[in-house]
Amino acid sequence: MLYRVPLFMKKILVTGGAGYIGSICVEEMLNQGFEVGVFDNLTEGHRSAVDPRAEFFQGDLSDRGVLRHAFQAFTPDGVMHFAANALVGESMENPSKYFRNNVCSGINLLDVMVEHGVKQFVFSSTCATFGIPERMPLDETIPQKPINPYGESKLLFEKILRWYDEIHGLRFVALRYFNAAGASEKFGEDHRIETHLIPLVLKVALGQRESVNILGTDYDTPDGSCIRDYIHIKDLASAHILALGVEKSAYYNLGTGGGTSVKEIIETCRAVTGHPIPALEQPRRAGDPPRLIAASDKIRRELGWEPRYQDVRKIIESAWAWHQAHPNGYGD
Repeated sequence: MLYRVPLFMKKILVTGGAGYIGSICVEEMLNQGFEVGVFDNLTEGHRSAVDPRAEFFQGDLSDRGVLRHAFQAFTPDGVMHFAANALVGESMENPSKYFRNNVCSGINLLDVMVEHGVKQFVFSSTCATFGIPERMPLDETIPQKPINPYGESKLLFEKILRWYDEIHGLRFVALRYFNAAGASEKFGEDHRIETHLIPLVLKVALGQRESVNILGTDYDTPDGSCIRDYIHIKDLASAHILALGVEKSAYYNLGTGGGTSVKEIIETCRAVTGHPIPALEQPRRAGDPPRLIAASDKIRRELGWEPRYQDVRKIIESAWAWHQAHPNGYGD
């Protein structure tokens, strides 16, 4: 894919670039000829997930001094911001952590950008800002009503970005998506606390778990289990790179426009891995809507984004290949 990114936009600092989504965005940008710096505190990310072609800065966004050093040393033209806490359940137990890290530390990043005259910002947001949506698929006009501190923290930061644009001329794109999945050949999904369905299912195939839970089988869906919109990590990366070229701030929802149920994911994992993968039916989890599907008409129309990996089997095949090659994840 050819990216319509200004020629001067060649040095990008990626916060959270040692994490799952960030690491593959870094890889894709390097493959396109960008110079990339990674800023990460490694509490959730992995040092070995940082592409060796990138310049690495270890630090926390709460420390403005360390952040300023990274900006002075790397002199970025733009910033991609992935660094965040992202566990919904934990946010309900410890909201302070989520507002401090996702909002207050994010403000530190914006202030240092303003200090150094960096004007282009791509924000990894979430469709969790919408809460339980009024209709499907989720487009950008649906009211945002978060139902947990995680979603609220992301929405607060979206609102803060609008004012930094109006007052400081900081152009931003907020990309909202749900279920990132899949892997590149080099980098994949290895969370210290794993909550995502596909890696949990694949851990059963690897012999690391006895079974996987299906949380609710009585939803108003064809097979009774929840339906979600799974998007390949490389398609997410391409959207983030395209967002670097915007001339005015914007919000975009990202999805494939389709949906796959929990039971369908498990069955596809069985077919891909050749393992039986026992599944246990459990009661519903509070707050889970039957369907979450993101509309992406706006970003397709305005930025020319086209997902290349819409077949969920292909997504799972890429994840399975990575997990087989890295059964213990990154091992750090």
